[in-house]
Amino acid sequence: MYQLLQYIKFKFISTNQHGVHSPFVYDLVTKCFYDKKQYEGYKRLKNYKAKLLKSEAKIDVTDLGEGSKAFKTSTRIVQNIAKTSASLDKSMYLMYRLHNYFKPNNVLELGTSLGVATHAMALGNPESSITTIEGCPNTSKFTESSLSSEGVKNVIFLDGHFKNVIPTLSEDTFDIIFFDGHHNKEATLEYFEALLPKAHNNTLFIFDDIYWSKGMTEAWETIKQHPEVTVTVDTFFWGLVFFRTEQAKEHFKIRL
Repeated sequence: MYQLLQYIKFKFISTNQHGVHSPFVYDLVTKCFYDKKQYEGYKRLKNYKAKLLKSEAKIDVTDLGEGSKAFKTSTRIVQNIAKTSASLDKSMYLMYRLHNYFKPNNVLELGTSLGVATHAMALGNPESSITTIEGCPNTSKFTESSLSSEGVKNVIFLDGHFKNVIPTLSEDTFDIIFFDGHHNKEATLEYFEALLPKAHNNTLFIFDDIYWSKGMTEAWETIKQHPEVTVTVDTFFWGLVFFRTEQAKEHFKIRL
């Protein structure tokens, strides 16, 4: 009910490119968000997700995040996980386009799961180096094997709790960081602060499920007000954060 009410509110106050006066955000919306080109990579993304939706493999899941709203047991069938948690086609394709548009060198993902978003990142810019962290070692092992069979070679898989793994990361900076693994206010703000030193002027932070709960929305509002944050774009299912010092602080709500 919370998400539904927030979505109705979002639909009333969000806009498209015609409500955007920042050239940087206008280009992002028109050339990336609303890019209608049917990329060859979309077929591979769709085929991978279709395989997951047919997979009867079982994973004994260790859940270090907020837990699942759909599962009551730790042993889960892959096809059922894919039905409830794998990215929607719209967000999967947008992730692909974002990486194709910005062409990041170093990417970090918090929360690998079945690798649908990871796959989109990898195909969006095959020249990038992607580090993905998953709290469940069995899920990580399954996904690493699955993406390897798809020919994905630019992803490094790390297991463990985010707060333990983040301090061990050797990269000085990341160009894109996708926060998608621990959907509560305190953890989201903790990882945001922990990874701020890894951001540079052109880094993009992407926060998943900013309307998952009241706490997640509160975390999003706190992040928007951080002094190092200049531009944010709320697409409802994701919150995008930029640190471009050449831009005045401004917040956008964009319909996809």
